[in-house]
Amino acid sequence: MAKAKTIFFCSSCGASSPKWLGKCPQCGEWNTYQEELIQKETQAEEKRRSWAPAGKSDGARAIPLPQIETGRTMRMHTPDEELNRVLGGGIVPGSLVLIGGQPGIGKSTLMLQVAMQVPVRVLYVSGEESEEQIKMRADRLGVEGAECYILTETNTTKILQQAQELQPQLVVIDSIQTMSTPHLDSAPGGIAQVRECAAELLRFAKETGIPIFLIGHINKEGDIAGPKLLEHIVDCVLQFEGDRNNTYRIMRTLKNRFGSTDEMGIYEMQSAGLREVSNPSELLLSQTDEALSGCAVAATMEGMRPMLIETQALVTKSVYGTPQRSATGFDMRRLQMLLAVLEKRCGYFFSMNDVFLNLAGGIRVDDPAMDLAVVSALISSLQDVSIPSDHCFAGEVGLSGEIRAVSRIEQRIAEADRLGFSTIIVSKYNTKGLDTSKFGIRVIMLGKVEELRQVLFE
Repeated sequence: MAKAKTIFFCSSCGASSPKWLGKCPQCGEWNTYQEELIQKETQAEEKRRSWAPAGKSDGARAIPLPQIETGRTMRMHTPDEELNRVLGGGIVPGSLVLIGGQPGIGKSTLMLQVAMQVPVRVLYVSGEESEEQIKMRADRLGVEGAECYILTETNTTKILQQAQELQPQLVVIDSIQTMSTPHLDSAPGGIAQVRECAAELLRFAKETGIPIFLIGHINKEGDIAGPKLLEHIVDCVLQFEGDRNNTYRIMRTLKNRFGSTDEMGIYEMQSAGLREVSNPSELLLSQTDEALSGCAVAATMEGMRPMLIETQALVTKSVYGTPQRSATGFDMRRLQMLLAVLEKRCGYFFSMNDVFLNLAGGIRVDDPAMDLAVVSALISSLQDVSIPSDHCFAGEVGLSGEIRAVSRIEQRIAEADRLGFSTIIVSKYNTKGLDTSKFGIRVIMLGKVEELRQVLFE
């Protein structure tokens, strides 16, 4: 018989304790410990729950490092190139992937679309919708999934038994907060249930080699519910972002044991599902032909993908006593630093002006190469002089006013050349090993921010 046991879990970070604590020693939060009833399994019950294929040894053996063979893992490539990019090249067998995002952002639509498009047998498990609701969404997507099997169940034991009988090559769980295990008496969505269900699914994935996708909810702060709990268990964490009033969706990699965490995928929400955006610059550049002051285009990098993003700045006289500073998609502290550099090194005074900065397309960028475009847009708006629309920028600005070199400058220049820009302004310290003759774009190299005045505004 299973033995009942009571444990207290922190709802903020997932730490456990055998007794109630007023303050969590891990995260420092007060009154976050909640009581959960756990039934500890016996060795016989634990052995019966093994999902290893027949003939596979139950015990793991230590192997010398030189004897371990590499290169045998074959990734599963999906028809969705954006998903392949953020996963690091495809789905790794036996991996556990968590996808989180706001309600209604398109998580279920994306995973159902992938489940019906991959040319393998897929088990789609839903604990939130009925078979009819899923079929209605599938008809709207217009994709025939002959090998996509639908299961509406929340009991993890029954789900894994069905998966063992069906032998799919991919499993999708929608969502992990609705799953429950009969070995715990707590309600679904609790810390104990989420952790135990995720641990069972992880064990099943590692023993059978079947990759599993988990759809997770987010909390009121915008983070994945139980972040410290699930991030340590799963192999990959994907964040699905976007404004529900905007058609574009962005998928970022927060954690990836099999690839880079700098990659980003972009989708467009349409009536027939999510469309991959292979050229992100189409939504990050302005559609107007009129030259306006305060607009500058930056050549940035997201992972291995070059993108051109329009930076919009507005500098106006302050109506109130304290000037306002607002930045959308850009680090506010870095904007304050750039304003201080312009005042100290270049003589442009913003102390009595309101400054508003916005990155077109609703995207957030942390690339330091944005600095030169931000500085150019601020000067352009302050003097009310437009920057030529065929100019773009790539450079980091230091505290002494120098324009510092940035990484992958050749890819940035090539992307600007491909999109029809005639001039790109970069740091002169990027000249080492750079052959500008192979590009059809004029490359202007500067060393100081003061030199922008002579190139653009005189």
